[in-house]
Amino acid sequence: MSKQYTPAKVWTMDSENGGEWASINRPDSGARYDRALPVGKHPIQLHSLATPNGQKVTIMLEELLAKGVSGAEYDAYLINIGDSDQFSSGFVEINPNSKIPALIDNSGNSAINVFESGSILLYLADKFGHFIPTEIAARTETMNWLFWLQGSAPYLGGGFGHFYAYAPEKFEYPIDRFTMEAKRQLDVLDKQLANNEYIAGKDYTIADMAIWPWYGNLVLGKLYNAAEFLDVESYTHVQRWAKLVGERAAVKRGKIVNCTWGEEWQQLAERHSAADIDEVLKKQP
Repeated sequence: MSKQYTPAKVWTMDSENGGEWASINRPDSGARYDRALPVGKHPIQLHSLATPNGQKVTIMLEELLAKGVSGAEYDAYLINIGDSDQFSSGFVEINPNSKIPALIDNSGNSAINVFESGSILLYLADKFGHFIPTEIAARTETMNWLFWLQGSAPYLGGGFGHFYAYAPEKFEYPIDRFTMEAKRQLDVLDKQLANNEYIAGKDYTIADMAIWPWYGNLVLGKLYNAAEFLDVESYTHVQRWAKLVGERAAVKRGKIVNCTWGEEWQQLAERHSAADIDEVLKKQP
């Protein structure tokens, strides 16, 4: 049995807590160094990384462009969280919470900073009038599931993903605790999708774009190498939906933006035009 941990009366950070990403964690906020962000030619400037939260926004932007919304053209710059890019003065100016993604919209009289992935999705949906219903009941259902994701995903990522894949040691209690919650969430989605083509009903919305990079990638075996452990094949309705959304051209395009790992055809550190994505996808075997 491991040694019992007794918390101190007042916690202090004496050293890094170990595990992947430990070097970027500190109990304070704000900029750690001065560096301005690059500026591209389009009004929408995205600073991000192709984690599930980052993929939400690039998928949304590519979906808007696929609909012919020219105002959704964007520059996407890489924020390498392993190198602490998110703690630069330029990034903290956009997002004081130092988390990706963060977006600047320069299309109006003054710049609008938007942070938190769910907020960005809602902002773009309202700005361009796509992927969110206007009728009150349908809009509310979409918002229900968008907020469900924003509240649930931290248990999947910071809970299950951290202790199962990234923690310096495997501990039974937190893995069991967060596995139970991850499977409960998958069951919630599976029951919702048993009677609905998409998450919030018959239409594809920002709820799907928010949830797919987390739970779609998970059941398709592309997150935490945990597909067998979580028995993802048993969630048949989530599987059906994950494959349906994953086949969308804009999803295929959006998920490679700001990606710096995987196969060569999956990596595009920066995006400034549609041609950038086209060139990378040509390498797909």
